[in-house]
Amino acid sequence: MAQDQLKHTALHSVHAKLGARFTDFGGWDMPLKYTSELDEHRAVREAVGVFDLSHMGEVWVRGPQAAEFLDYALISKLSAVKVGKAKYSMICTESGGIIDDLISYRIEENTYLVVPNAGNIDNVVSALQERAGAFDVDVEDKSSKTSMIAVQGPKAAEAMVEIVENVVDAPEASGAGSTVNEAIAGLGYYAAFEGIVAGQPVLVARTGYTGEDGFEIIVNNDAAQDVWDKALAEATRLGGLPCGLACRDTLRLEAGMPLYGNELSLKLTPVDAGLGVLAATKSKDS
Repeated sequence: MAQDQLKHTALHSVHAKLGARFTDFGGWDMPLKYTSELDEHRAVREAVGVFDLSHMGEVWVRGPQAAEFLDYALISKLSAVKVGKAKYSMICTESGGIIDDLISYRIEENTYLVVPNAGNIDNVVSALQERAGAFDVDVEDKSSKTSMIAVQGPKAAEAMVEIVENVVDAPEASGAGSTVNEAIAGLGYYAAFEGIVAGQPVLVARTGYTGEDGFEIIVNNDAAQDVWDKALAEATRLGGLPCGLACRDTLRLEAGMPLYGNELSLKLTPVDAGLGVLAATKSKDS
């Protein structure tokens, strides 16, 4: 795609000032690396790295039948996910081809946040909207208005205790009123809470794509730079670095995590990809 046709995240100018080298990824002009991909890889393995993942999608599914709808639309049983938790799953064609792999967060009883990959946002939204017809749900794509910043590495939790200023609701800790330390310590893998960072409301999730402990912060675009600045300041204090997609790819390969367009595609079913287990629970319970 021509350079002038690429989409920019809300943090693009910030990355340019940091000296990032950019690449086309799913139609987005994304930081490939800032200095050395090897140094960035090591920072995530040994300390902490900060990534801009704002090219990822954010699709809200709301309504009385949200859980029932996602059970139908995806290959896993999303109704079994507790509020405050998340699940990795896939959306497939009728013949089983993988449209995308994605993470779905249950924010409230009848509210889910579905996060597809950058290059598949339109396909996922279209498929969800087509399948929503018989259900009392609303599917809203807020990808263009939302940013995601990842803090990954063995020191990620230490950084997040300083990054997060307040906790609004943390189901896995003691709920609203939990201290930041309690919320971070009590947050399990694939779980999330609502909090405040840089004075802005955010969703903090203990998820990632590096094989290390880590967190992803989801925030409105207009507050993304404030959140990024705070996250990078804490990472730098702990010996970390801003990180690009080059090291994210080596990290996920090292951890054995699949990437759509490589290990996953429309030509493959979840079983072909060795991920049939994602539908196993749904099959047993259905």
